[in-house]
This record gives sequence, structure tokens and C-alpha cells, in this order.
Amino acid sequence: MRWLQRAVGLLILGTALAGAGLLWWSVSDTAHGRATPSEGLVLGAWHVLYDTEAPTVPTLAAAAGLALLFAAGVATLERRIANKARRSDDDAHLPLSPRHVMAETRGVFHGEVTLTVLVPAHNEAQGIAATLASLTAQSRSPERIVVVADNCTDDTVAIARRCGAEVIESVGNKHKKAGALNQALAQILPAQGENDLVMVMDADTVLDDGFLASVVRRMTADRALMAVGGLFYGEDGSGLIGQFQRNEYTRYARDLRRRRGQVFVLTGTATVFRPRALRTIAAERGKLLPGVPGDVYDTLVLTEDNEITLALKSLGGLIISPSDCTVVTEVMSTWRTLWAQRLRWQRGALENLGEYGLRPSTFRYWAQQLGIGYGVIALFAYLFLMLLMALSFDHWVWFPFWVGTGLVFTIERVATVWRGGWKARILAATLFPELFYALFLDIVYLKGIIDMSLGRNAQWGNHTPAPARQEVDA
Repeated sequence: MRWLQRAVGLLILGTALAGAGLLWWSVSDTAHGRATPSEGLVLGAWHVLYDTEAPTVPTLAAAAGLALLFAAGVATLERRIANKARRSDDDAHLPLSPRHVMAETRGVFHGEVTLTVLVPAHNEAQGIAATLASLTAQSRSPERIVVVADNCTDDTVAIARRCGAEVIESVGNKHKKAGALNQALAQILPAQGENDLVMVMDADTVLDDGFLASVVRRMTADRALMAVGGLFYGEDGSGLIGQFQRNEYTRYARDLRRRRGQVFVLTGTATVFRPRALRTIAAERGKLLPGVPGDVYDTLVLTEDNEITLALKSLGGLIISPSDCTVVTEVMSTWRTLWAQRLRWQRGALENLGEYGLRPSTFRYWAQQLGIGYGVIALFAYLFLMLLMALSFDHWVWFPFWVGTGLVFTIERVATVWRGGWKARILAATLFPELFYALFLDIVYLKGIIDMSLGRNAQWGNHTPAPARQEVDA
């Protein structure tokens, strides 16, 4: 599938362009035989045709119908795929399917649920104490806290030990977070029973109270549940760029609540795994799953949290991100670091799809990337047409249809960040700053596609978890 690994970006963008072209044709004057629009002057030498009338009702109905058809089709297929995996007893291809796991564990008491927390850390002296404090302050505290120190040159190890945590230091690790976790899990997993849960939590994350209690309750009640991921919110600060990210995370959390916890990505900030899930992943590497046999985390990918989500879904595992399991994570404070972080997320997501190829567990992710591609086209087309219109007229003209469309879009932007507080609402209401942020993310998306298609080496960026972007960003 190496050819797909290289071509996945162009495949997604090409398909999105084809869809955009089909939609344009279906609602264009060519398809409906409408009158020729008026002519306006552009830059004193060129001419442009523009239409001063609102689209007809059939045109609007066709556009809305195509959008609803795509959304309903994706949702229906996703539901059918998920239900089939849950009911499957094919232990050869879906060894973590709920039906298979429930049958194997029926009538056996595996002891009370315990929690071992692994905190991978590379030079995290500044925030490791707060992270460990949030763990010990939980209403249901973990039995064991282990800081996985990876090539640390600061005081991370000393601070962790002063806070009462165990420390496992990586040895000769060249594979960053994934490699350090594989070394720690090789020591810890053999002694873990069916109900001895393992949580992986970033060193720059703080758990909200009640997180662990909710996880233990859910894992106790459902033997088939393989992993519980957290919903993350951005920390305060970092000015306007920080608020952009907090708004984005708030919308992502809202989407997961509306999906009743159905997971897009098991966040690297904080996810709890059943040992059976981690051992099965390691056993299936090189067979049902890509990666090195025996490794829990794939050390060759950029986004290990996204990859392990695909791994669990490919094995039929039941995973959720409930609304009462929330964490606060860092936000990028500069455009440079945000660019590096998002480019890594986007490139990693595309590479994961290239590795897994076309299979039922990746259908939703292919559809999502196609939706993002279409959103990129839509936003660039919208901004280009607005600029063209501004240059075409001697004075600005307010078109009621487009003013109304903009108002509806603004209301949607505000409503989806309402839980984020007054700052989030004000930023969303101004509209254009968030359009600029969406444009920034779209440029990152295009850069990731180009780099991957040309086979350029990916650069390691920040490891904060990636929220799943919306099918249409603008």
C-alpha cells in the first residue's frame, strides 16, 4: 500500500474537487438556463460577470439536498459498520469485538478495577508537579503513578520523585513518546490483569475532578469497553491565538457530546486502556495492523494517538469519550508553534490512512478528510469571490441573500462555542477573525497534502492531541 501512502493526499483533494465541481454544475446557470448576468469592471481593464439575484428555490434545494445526502450517507454507513463490528464473533479478524470479549469473560471475576497511570515526559519540569497533583487530588485516585522520563536533561525526574511518583527512564530511545511508552509498557503489561487499567496521560495536562471515578465506573459496568478517552479544553492565556484554539476545542467537545461519546480520536492528553486491548494491539502488529510486532505504539507514525484509535477500531474494540471525562491541556502561544503542531496532526492523519488503507474502520476518516478538502475549496472560493465582487463595483453593494447567509453562519459560530464563555462568544460573533483562523488551518491542510504527495520528510512537532476537524470549516 505504499503507493496509497504517497497518493492519499492527492486522492482526497482530487475527489473533493470533483464533488465541488458536480455541486457547482448542479446549481449553476449552465444547468438551469438562467439569463446572462450583468457585467462589471475589474481593475479598469478586465471584465467580470455577476448576478444580482438570489439563487432560486430549486437551486437552494439542490445544494441543500446534496449536502444532506452526503451527511446522511456517511452517518448511516458509519452506524452499520459499528453495529456489525459490535455483534461480530469473528475473533480472527475482530478479536476485541464486544460480543467476543463478553463471551470470553462471562462468569469470571477478574478482581476490582485498579488504575496505573503512565505520564510520558521529556523535559517537563515546569508542569509535571501540577499534572501529578491533579492525579492525587482525584476523588478516585490511582493505585500507581509512573512518570516515563524520556531523555530528560532537566529536573523532571527529581520533581516526579518528590511528588511521590515512580519513575521509569527510557534507555537508548530514539522514537520519542511512542518509543518511551513501549519500553514502559513492556515492563508493566505482563503483570496487569483484565481489570488493571492503564492510563496514558500527557505531562502538560490537568485532569478535571471526577475523571478517574467516571472511568472506573464505566469500566466496571461494561466488560467489553476497551478504552475511555478524555474531552480536552484549552488552558487560559496566550491571547487571541489561545482563544482561537479554545473555541476549536469547545466545538470538538460539543460534537462528541452530540455523538454520545462516539470517538473520533482517543486523545493523547488522557486515555485509559484495558490491558487486553494493549496486548492485542501488540500481538496484531505486522498482521492485522501495521507496525513492528510486539510494539503497542507504532513508532513510525507522527500521531500515535490517532493511530492507536484506528488500531482499536480495526480490531473491533469498543471505545468512548464521555462528556464527564474532561481535561485541560496546553495551547500553542505562537503562530510558528501552532503551524508545527497542526502540520504534524494533518500529516499524521493522512499517513495513518495511507498505512491502514480502505477498510470499514477507516471509512469515517476518509469521509472526514474528503469533507475537509471540500471545506478548503469552499472557503477559498468564497473569499476569492468576495474579493472579486469588491473589485468589480464602484461602490459596495449589500446583497440581502449573502447578508442573510452570513448572519446564519455567525449564529452557528456563536451557538457552537456558547459553553466557552463570553470571550469565546464575542470572538465567534466577529466572524472574520475566525475565518482567518480557518484559512490558516486550510493552508496547513494543503501543505500536509503537498508534502506527503511529494514524499518530503515529516518534522516532529508538538504532541498535543488533535481534534477532528469539521467536514466543512467555513
